[in-house]
Amino acid sequence: MPFPALQTLRVSLLLLLLACAGPERADYPMPPPATPAQAAVAAARAVTTPFPAFGDFNPHEWSGRAPSAYPVHGIDVSRWQGEIDWTAVRSAGVAFAYMKATEGGDHADMSFPDNWQGAARAGVPRGAFHFFYFCRPAAEQAAWFIRHVPRDPAALPPVLDMEWNHLSPTCTRRPPAATVRAEAARFLDILTAHYGQRPIVYTTVDFYRETGIGALPDTEFWLRSVAGHPESVYPGQRWSLWQYTGTGRVPGISGPVDINVFAGSVEDWARWRQ
Repeated sequence: MPFPALQTLRVSLLLLLLACAGPERADYPMPPPATPAQAAVAAARAVTTPFPAFGDFNPHEWSGRAPSAYPVHGIDVSRWQGEIDWTAVRSAGVAFAYMKATEGGDHADMSFPDNWQGAARAGVPRGAFHFFYFCRPAAEQAAWFIRHVPRDPAALPPVLDMEWNHLSPTCTRRPPAATVRAEAARFLDILTAHYGQRPIVYTTVDFYRETGIGALPDTEFWLRSVAGHPESVYPGQRWSLWQYTGTGRVPGISGPVDINVFAGSVEDWARWRQ
């Protein structure tokens, strides 16, 4: 092949390669990094899968807004659930888990350390709750909870479980409503100072009606209602968590378990956790 022809061929090949390479990378700028809020939403979506992964050993026929209308579901557990497969729990779509840590001033749930660590290893957001005992001062009970529950900035807010315990073998006291509210406020203040998060108050229908616990200022509520939506059972009361069954069926747990929903969307959940 003559030299001029070879040179022309080389130039043509070079032009062809440049054409196929397309525009420079500068024409397609990389997207900006995710903001902390966007990252939180992405993390929340990562542990939220469709509701049908759950079941119920004794399902309730819902009228009005059913629990399945809410995208963020979680469980609360204690030693009564036995050994839990937390990886299976997360894969089932459980977006958060509360676990019993303490009761009164001298009882600690034997499964709490395993549940606390197991949920963390599986990537399930976790929180701890205390069952209040009406025969011990609130300050004593708060100190007992603090002794057993680590201070973890990533944990969910602590929970104070306030309900009558008529089956207790040692304490069936029912103090006056004003005393109940004052003791609850004392417990909440102590834990707020220690953990930097104000605890949520869990309560039941009869306790709520008889004590006026809903009047506590600056307090979020977790309401139990297994036969109706909170808006009809607790009219006018704002809530963050709703326990809608005590007979839930969740992969990774062999028997019935409490299942709950968060009041808002996945985006609301991400903001609430920040």
